[in-house]
Amino acid sequence: MSRITLASGLTLSYWSHGAAGDPTILFLPGPTDSWRSYELILDAIPAHLRAVAVSLRGHGDSSKPASGYGIEHLAADVVPLLDALEIERAVLVGHSGSCLFARRVAVDAPNRVAGLVLEASPTTLRDDPKLCEFVNSVVSELTDPIGPEFARNFIADTSSDVLPVELIEALVEDLVKVPVRVWKEMFTSLLVYDDTAELSLVNTPALLVWGDADPLVPRSMQDDLACRMPMTELVVYRGVGHTPRWEEPERFANDVTTFALHLSA
Repeated sequence: MSRITLASGLTLSYWSHGAAGDPTILFLPGPTDSWRSYELILDAIPAHLRAVAVSLRGHGDSSKPASGYGIEHLAADVVPLLDALEIERAVLVGHSGSCLFARRVAVDAPNRVAGLVLEASPTTLRDDPKLCEFVNSVVSELTDPIGPEFARNFIADTSSDVLPVELIEALVEDLVKVPVRVWKEMFTSLLVYDDTAELSLVNTPALLVWGDADPLVPRSMQDDLACRMPMTELVVYRGVGHTPRWEEPERFANDVTTFALHLSA
């Protein structure tokens, strides 16, 4: 793991391999996850591609300012990160809620985004009943510090039963570092954010990756996204839940690699 300080003074922790150049793949973890949530697939990305996985502000070992955890704040750190790493353009890979961050960057800074890979992407989570229930019954009751047992249960409820024990414990170790104020501001933002009216402005190719056993994000959302974004392809993982990269890491790494190489051809 490395750390880099942005022009704003914010320090982000990240993992990287491969030589500088095109294409570069930037992995953006979902809410409360660190860069380690991509650990199963990172070594499967060929060394001739540059791959970077980052822990966003408030997460893992990155800086944790007092505030600034809305969708727009998290997305606004991406271009300064690319600048600091001297990356001109990148394929942005997001999962679940972080797909909203990636889409925000694609709308606001299209010249810096070569493509999007959106894994288990919602259209919007605005007023989503399941998320509302989670925020009202769980997030609103959280107090610092987050305990490891809560973190372990949260990961188990939102992941896959095929995760190696070592990875689960690494994810727990990073998740307990996320302050409660980050949970509350970030999830509140997810409940009000809606970029669907702007998706026609996404002028970069996008790959939607979705498992047809996903209990949180339905197929109808994938079809809606494909209609709203002009250059979109949907790949369905049969029998797979909310995190395809954890259930079929080799396939996911291959899909991301093929997509990135096609864009640079």
